[in-house]
Amino acid sequence: MLGATSVVLLRSKTYGLAGIGLALVAAAMGGAGAEPVPVGRPRFVAGLDYFVLELLVLGLVFVPLERLYKLREQPIFRRGWQTDLRHFFVSHAGVQLLSFASLVPMQWLFAPAASLPLQRAVAAQPLWMQLVEILFVVDFVANWVHRAFHVVRPLWSIHAIHHSSLALDWLAGSRMHLLDVIVTRAAGFVPVFVLGFAPSAVYLYLAFVSFHAVFIHANLRWRFRALRWLVATPEFHHWHHTSDEEGIDKNFAVLLPILDVVFGTAHLPAHWPRSYGTVKFQPPETYLGQLVYPFQRHGEPTPYG
Repeated sequence: MLGATSVVLLRSKTYGLAGIGLALVAAAMGGAGAEPVPVGRPRFVAGLDYFVLELLVLGLVFVPLERLYKLREQPIFRRGWQTDLRHFFVSHAGVQLLSFASLVPMQWLFAPAASLPLQRAVAAQPLWMQLVEILFVVDFVANWVHRAFHVVRPLWSIHAIHHSSLALDWLAGSRMHLLDVIVTRAAGFVPVFVLGFAPSAVYLYLAFVSFHAVFIHANLRWRFRALRWLVATPEFHHWHHTSDEEGIDKNFAVLLPILDVVFGTAHLPAHWPRSYGTVKFQPPETYLGQLVYPFQRHGEPTPYG
């Protein structure tokens, strides 16, 4: 049904026909009546269930919200949505693989310290307190990693992919180069392993930031005036993505605006940004083109010049 709808509504029939074909193959293989084959307990699993659930839940939440409370008039299938959907698939369906790539070196480096008194004391704290502490320490580290991606020219070529979206919505935040995702995630795991937070607190943190990262890129006009300096909102983060001169290199914090206030990079005027994207250049719009872009020769400066 969804494939047929795609064939009718979209100019390109490829995705709709592919969906119909895959549905027929799935039905021929048993459909919902297919029985799982017991293969024992695997050591590592990466599946599509997380991707499907996240896409379904986030889409059902944010698409209607962006229709009802939109900041800008733009179609759901705006320019670049297919590229961003590919990024979403890689970042979310491959979250197990990306987490594995980030966690393994952290575990190897900090496993000997896991039984120290400090780690045991941290893990014994109430869950809510651990969550608050994780939010602060991870965002503090991520803030400086984020700034490095803007200042160091080779890193900016990687991070520029995330800033190349000309329109922001719930899907645009998924546009990140694989190296950007892995480096940022690995750096964020350092304080988590050093301090020894309980796994349950880490899971709560991951669930929260997964939703929040989508929320701050959404095409929503809500201002949340009571929270604007307590936690990052779409209004705060949209200024980080602007190509307007007044907002260049502002609002680096992903979660805690107070970090930008302390370091003098906070910018939250009464009006919203006029435009988004990079300033003096524009990475390609294709997914593969964005993957190879950082490894090609470019003459563009970093945002700092």
